[in-house]
Amino acid sequence: MRDPYDVLGVSKKATEAEIKKAFRSLAKKYHPDTHANDPKAVKKFQEANAAYEIVGDKEKRAQFDRGEIDAAGQPKGFGQGFNPGAGGFEQGYSGFRRGSGGAQGPQSFEFEWGDQGPEGFRAEDIFADILGGGGGRRGRAGPRKGADVQLQTTVALEEAALGGTRRVVVADGRQLEVRIPPGVKDGQQIRLRGQGVPGDRGGPPGDALITIAIGPHPFFERDGRDLRMDLPITLKEALLGAKVPAPTLTGPVTLTVPPHSNSGRVLRLKAKGLPGTGGEAAGDLYVRLTVTLPDVPDHKLDEFVKDWGNDYDPRAKLK
Repeated sequence: MRDPYDVLGVSKKATEAEIKKAFRSLAKKYHPDTHANDPKAVKKFQEANAAYEIVGDKEKRAQFDRGEIDAAGQPKGFGQGFNPGAGGFEQGYSGFRRGSGGAQGPQSFEFEWGDQGPEGFRAEDIFADILGGGGGRRGRAGPRKGADVQLQTTVALEEAALGGTRRVVVADGRQLEVRIPPGVKDGQQIRLRGQGVPGDRGGPPGDALITIAIGPHPFFERDGRDLRMDLPITLKEALLGAKVPAPTLTGPVTLTVPPHSNSGRVLRLKAKGLPGTGGEAAGDLYVRLTVTLPDVPDHKLDEFVKDWGNDYDPRAKLK
């Protein structure tokens, strides 16, 4: 997986604001809403998402810079669970991890050994062979269930809200199709029964456990089930009021801007946040107005303000 700094096009000394700006630019450029039929753009969007998850998070960025995790956010190194002093593998050993991006490729996987290895291997069986001269292992007669496989996939905010399907790849090369339910939560786990490691001696296979991560959005920010965003408006719209388009997860709506609206005023769009699940109410969308001057100077506006005789002190409350 590519270096997240290279993906975002920033240096390792970039500030948080510079990193966020670079991500927003790439996300807007390659967002699936405008490139639904362009797999290369979708892949670049997912790469930007994955990169921002690392360097956009203060703690993960520090871990990456120290070399503790790789570009997929997984710990570096192999064999952390092997304890020579204890004479074998410790219970709870995480055997290996791998991560990669892409529209159809694996997002990441984590193969948990627990107290046994792949295909039912157990450290105690080694010692049974040694001590017994290879004369038989304990528990040899009974079937044993295969290990579960831990995977993770990152979905766009729209996909989390409206649902969809994803393909993930297991370590043995199998591709699994995962149905993303509408309103899925960040960190929610989906279980695919019987899709893990095959059982030992006729035992049932383990399960595949897929953890869902919701990627960052170019302009929506999650606050539980609610969403928040900044909406630029013109000076005229702020002063006289207006009806302006505002984006939502299900498409643009018309928002009424009251006359004399200052920057920072927040308007609520009820039930336009993330949908509720299990009897939970849908979240709301909170729109913060930001009065924005034109990028190209307007000389007529300059002259109007110069001749405007009403001087007021907007900082009076600060004195």
